[in-house]
Amino acid sequence: MKAIRVHQFGEPEVMTIEDIPVPQPGAGQVLVRIKAAGVNPVDAYIRSGMYGQVPLPFTPGIDGAGLVEAVGEGVKSRRIGQRVYVAGCVTGTYAESALCEQTQVQLLPGPVSFAQGAGVYIPYGTAYRALHQLADAKRGEVVLIHGASGGVGIAAVQMARAADMTVIGSAGSEKGRALVHKEGANHVLDHHSPGYLDELMDLTDGHGVDVILEMLADVNLAKDLTVVRKGGRIIVIGCRGNVEINPRDAMVRDARIIGMLLFNASTEEFTSLHHALVAGMELGTLRPVVGRELPLADAPHAHRAVMEPGSYGKVVLVP
Repeated sequence: MKAIRVHQFGEPEVMTIEDIPVPQPGAGQVLVRIKAAGVNPVDAYIRSGMYGQVPLPFTPGIDGAGLVEAVGEGVKSRRIGQRVYVAGCVTGTYAESALCEQTQVQLLPGPVSFAQGAGVYIPYGTAYRALHQLADAKRGEVVLIHGASGGVGIAAVQMARAADMTVIGSAGSEKGRALVHKEGANHVLDHHSPGYLDELMDLTDGHGVDVILEMLADVNLAKDLTVVRKGGRIIVIGCRGNVEINPRDAMVRDARIIGMLLFNASTEEFTSLHHALVAGMELGTLRPVVGRELPLADAPHAHRAVMEPGSYGKVVLVP
């Protein structure tokens, strides 16, 4: 089968497409024929060596969607031919087939395409964990999604609106802002505009927001602490460097800064999370947005695209 392989850590060009044997499922495992693989910033961090030295060579990719191709001994929850999305895997999803533990394979509702399904686990799982499990956001609260036009941001917009929250989204491009508005945000701001935080305060009658989901903390965290209201929560989802803050801004507001990583969720939290995601897709309140589809061989291009500013939906690779 065709698969992307990484033999050394480095720039996107270290990824090459190769022919490798199709993996065979062992006990408790499922082989998925990948129809689409999701590309996430974490994939780029792993490829570069930033997230520790994973054994080489390896096939990147955590997200994907496709059809169950084979099941190993003892697998009762999945059968050949089922449409599924992949929530992590053993062998990597940038390939024609991926080997997964049966707990990593979730049913993909019929209305959702494979390309959309490839954008479920990391973006929607991250948004759900941040908004509901860590921020414990409530109906009627005001949520700022700081960087709302990417995969996680759009997922958070849809979730917050479905839960009857007031959503303020920010994006850096006109196209991105139009998408955030289309997906349900009550207000959309240009975070490149010098006065956008003043505009945010005007929108909240000077009170600020209850919850901030922060996609780029090294740029925005210090500013977030000036617009969160008393008792507010800032969930740090993304960061690409160091940041200097004034702790007093947090002190005077009893504000909480909570760092998060999806993979830290407990087994019970993952179970709850997947039930919520599948239900949302079945009801149509959760609708993954695919911004760009590229052939598998274009994985280096995809890794550059996913790290560029002005994000728009999900970047997907198609084997």
